[in-house]
Amino acid sequence: MSLPARDEGGTAVPDSRLRGTLRPMSTDVTILMPCLNERLTLPACIDSAEEAVGMLADRGYTAEILVSDNGSDDGSQDYAASRGCRVTHCPTRGYGAALIHGIEAARGGFIVMGDSDASYDFREGVPMVEALAEGYDICMGNRFTGKIQPGAMPPLNRYLGNPLLSGILNLFYRSGVGDAHSGLRAFRRDAALRLGLNTPGMEFASELVVKAVLKGLRMTERPITLHRDGRDRKPHLRPWRDGWRHLRFLLALSPMWLFVIPSLTLLAGAAVIAAALLTTKPGDVFHIGGFWIGDHWLILAAGMTSVAIAGLTLGTISRVWASKRGFRDRSRRLDRWVAAIRSDTTVLVGGIMAGFGALLLAAVLFDFLKGGFGEGGRIRETVIGTTLIAGGIQVIFASFVVSLIDDEVPDRGHGKQGDEG
Repeated sequence: MSLPARDEGGTAVPDSRLRGTLRPMSTDVTILMPCLNERLTLPACIDSAEEAVGMLADRGYTAEILVSDNGSDDGSQDYAASRGCRVTHCPTRGYGAALIHGIEAARGGFIVMGDSDASYDFREGVPMVEALAEGYDICMGNRFTGKIQPGAMPPLNRYLGNPLLSGILNLFYRSGVGDAHSGLRAFRRDAALRLGLNTPGMEFASELVVKAVLKGLRMTERPITLHRDGRDRKPHLRPWRDGWRHLRFLLALSPMWLFVIPSLTLLAGAAVIAAALLTTKPGDVFHIGGFWIGDHWLILAAGMTSVAIAGLTLGTISRVWASKRGFRDRSRRLDRWVAAIRSDTTVLVGGIMAGFGALLLAAVLFDFLKGGFGEGGRIRETVIGTTLIAGGIQVIFASFVVSLIDDEVPDRGHGKQGDEG
């Protein structure tokens, strides 16, 4: 490939490969390393990064090496500067914070990010840059289609953690990414800035992929090699804590899986219990072989119904919040659902539910005042009435809360991702 055109002052002129991502006095590619006390491994990282810079130059790209330091006290910053790297100081601790700070400080239209622990060879980032030049927004390094050197990845991470989290990400978001937590990846700077990345910890790895999917960015992968960590201390990664933070983030941006599907499952279970008992007389039990359902099961059904209504409400709130923050586009399905919840009809339905429940409880109280509940205890009427009152009030509250948070939501269009509802 030819070197991007320059004007008389030497300023890069954007070409079709960079799609306007170059800025005045910018380079074409930034090799970005987050750093926290990596003096021992920085020499090997910078060596491979310098070789990558040479390979990029052969392909017509100018490049810089940028170290985003996260408060090192072992001389990492001075060493990086002595090797000719540009160093920027991130005031906030955290892997994600250092990368976000580095992305903002980068001068390149393309960014290749990689850890500073000598576990990645930055020369393998060159094919990723070429993928970006072909029109992709993000190129992930895939360690599982490439090579994992002996001892480079703990068995728990290799056979459980990474496959599980990548599988959940693909199930929730259909990203098609085989290694969602690879530490070597490349992306367009302008595309990354549009995502509004803000997680300071290790969950940044998931955030970049999830938000890219939600925004419809084009992604691809290239095989890479994972080398043994070159440090003489434990890595910053804490498998259980960081794994949970990744999972929590994946759930937080997927209200369908976190709220809606569990809530509909609970409602279906409560309906089955209620339908079974409707075929029996008060006090009798419903038999399925050696299994039986009695009136006391209505208490379980009532709890399931209450949690389901709350889940559907929270799912709607979460989905509206995601659209307001720009994580997801508004969909017609969501617009119809929100309009239904906000309507006066929903408040009326909630009022009718609560009113009918109050009548049932009033009838139970009337019978009690006449001389007691009798042998059956009127448990069905009591539980159903209480559930209707609680559910009706929840529906009314949901209508008001959704109306408050959905006020003046800008029309962001109807993206295909938004059809999750």
